[in-house]
Amino acid sequence: MGSRPKTGEQYAALVQQAIDELQDIIEAKNFDIDEIDTNLEYVDVLLRELHTMRESMRDGSYQFGRRDLPMMRVVRQHSEADLPCIRMFYDINQTHLLGLDVEGD
Repeated sequence: MGSRPKTGEQYAALVQQAIDELQDIIEAKNFDIDEIDTNLEYVDVLLRELHTMRESMRDGSYQFGRRDLPMMRVVRQHSEADLPCIRMFYDINQTHLLGLDVEGD
């Protein structure tokens, strides 16, 4: 399924890609309210958490962890139907937990 990034740059790019995907969801809602769930508070929460994470990567304070990222509490409440980029969040979380895929397992 998914795979962990091999470098810090790839990891940061994955986080940025997830940010871009969430912004696309918001833009799609603005164009066609009937097509997208009108309650997008969860997207705003995910965006805030990803921006915070991305900023910590930029300033060097990001640390890999042993626990799920806080945003996973929101991600697990949704499916691919309302969060098409959901797989990215699982890849980001897996990388957070296990680190970069430097050995290419």
